[in-house]
Amino acid sequence: MTFRQFAFRNVTRNARLYTAYFLSSMFTVMVFFTFSIFAYHPLLSGERIQSSAALALAVSKWVIYIFSFFFVLYSMSAFLQSRKREFGLMMMHGMTVRQLRRMIFLENMIVGSGATLSGIGLGLIFAKGILLAGENVLALNEPLQFYLPFKAIVLTLFSFLLLFVLISLFISSVLRSGKLITLIKADRQPKPEPKASLLLSLLVVSLLGVSYFLSLRASGLNVVLLLVPVVIMVTIGTYLLFTQLSVYLIHMLKAREGLYWRRTNMLLFSDLSHRMKDNARAFFLVAIISTVSFSAIGALYGFQSMINGALTQKNPYLFTYQSLDGDSKAQAHIQLIDESLGRAGISAEKTGLELNYYKAVDGRTMVLVKQSDYNRLAALMELKSIRLAAGKAAVVDFGLSRKGEELLNQPVELQPGGVIEADQAVVSWAIRGVSGYYVVPDEWISTLGQPLKVSRYYAWHGATGQPGVKKAGEKLTNELPYDEQYTFYALEYLTSKTNEGFGPVMFIGFFVGIVFFVSAGSFLYFRLYSDLDEDKHKFKAISKLGLSDKELGRILNRQLSLLFFAPIVVALVHGAVALTALSHMFQYSIFRESLLVLGLFFFIQVIYFFIVRLFYTRQIRSALAG
Repeated sequence: MTFRQFAFRNVTRNARLYTAYFLSSMFTVMVFFTFSIFAYHPLLSGERIQSSAALALAVSKWVIYIFSFFFVLYSMSAFLQSRKREFGLMMMHGMTVRQLRRMIFLENMIVGSGATLSGIGLGLIFAKGILLAGENVLALNEPLQFYLPFKAIVLTLFSFLLLFVLISLFISSVLRSGKLITLIKADRQPKPEPKASLLLSLLVVSLLGVSYFLSLRASGLNVVLLLVPVVIMVTIGTYLLFTQLSVYLIHMLKAREGLYWRRTNMLLFSDLSHRMKDNARAFFLVAIISTVSFSAIGALYGFQSMINGALTQKNPYLFTYQSLDGDSKAQAHIQLIDESLGRAGISAEKTGLELNYYKAVDGRTMVLVKQSDYNRLAALMELKSIRLAAGKAAVVDFGLSRKGEELLNQPVELQPGGVIEADQAVVSWAIRGVSGYYVVPDEWISTLGQPLKVSRYYAWHGATGQPGVKKAGEKLTNELPYDEQYTFYALEYLTSKTNEGFGPVMFIGFFVGIVFFVSAGSFLYFRLYSDLDEDKHKFKAISKLGLSDKELGRILNRQLSLLFFAPIVVALVHGAVALTALSHMFQYSIFRESLLVLGLFFFIQVIYFFIVRLFYTRQIRSALAG
């Protein structure tokens, strides 16, 4: 038997551990290959349609490639840790450190080459379906025909073979053999009792509590301002949660003798305290990676829902037009819009109002709108009308702006004379694109004198989805000017353009999120099976003391449940808070979208748990039977 044959048989003999590593690597290769198929597609390359989408796909595949490097590196490191005893036996029979490193290099290259070729093969098999799905998501006007992706095959093959070569060289070069007796007894080394700090445990509660409070209380652009400090606090808090607080809570449970000595709890708690300390880094990585995955996909799905829902619901005007002073050009533009609606047979009701601009004593320019004009538009849009207190005004914001909250109860003196003061701040979509304007009683406008300028705002309200609306909006958008003097907005046309631009982002985010989630599940798998041999010896010894089959099943269920669901539940909570903060930012509820995304990921994790539990329990029982 040659040395290469020996390395190959080692791979097949350790198929239990190598399977997850192989499948995860294969999936990552397939995703990278899929992105390459899109990036090199004739329809998306060069100066052709959706070149920006091709650029985004090209950048994203390298993001996946970089992530794949660290994922494979971690996977190999965890795998080698579980084989220390095997390495010790090989060295005891005469294998040198150089031969050991060569063996590890060959094994990793065998698995890596197989994963690369299998990933490319699966990508080719499902290429037609993937192109069809991408065609719909990317909102393309032309079909993505199947082609032989020669460039994508060469790029993927070369990139991932290079990746596995680099990782194999790195792992084999930094491998420390250690003392022979240490390697042989690696699975029998006594572990010290893990300790936890009460101060650091309390810090976890403070960090996560403050982060959640700030995230859930923030609104508008404040969410963006709090993003960096909240992410830092959550990251630190999550790490300490698994390294300190969890261990401290287990110690508290062990101190309760009535609970500790009940049934098999002594075995469970004693094992958990060590496992939580050993698995803390893996739990932390899984929780953070899963949080990023949940938040990214939930946010993208929520954005898509908002684009197709909020923009239509909160901007139900088919067209809006705004001009300064209503000159002859503006009248011609309005006539053109009316004629276009008539030719297309579009049913819409036209209304309008005046935006009056005044100069304040402090130099600011204030925009005033008559109460009757605002309420007329609000009624047309089925929005709540504004009622003013005697001598008071209301300040109104559009979209994400919250300027109105800063202007509350602050008297503003105008240069023509007169003082206005707002006692209520309103967020309203009645006047598109204008924020921080004051709604005042009608009679005030006549008493304040001549404004600096007057902007006339027109809106055409009608049912969305009428035939010809999108085409008419596109034609008018190309014909009418868009500058400081004149502004035209066509709802359905611009919504479709937004969807075309957002399609690639949604497509990319979904795939990257799935890669992250699969990788997180693989981390748990490696962490679990790295302790399999130790668990076999442990339960075999305990079974001699009278451990029943039912009690064994109960202990394994609890341990596996903690391993699989502790980091995922933490990630789900983090993700739910992040998506709630996002909904506050845009003043649009994405509860349904968040629940669907988080629920789907949890359901996948449950299925993964039952599959792994089946095979893991079978391994333990077979060891006891032997």
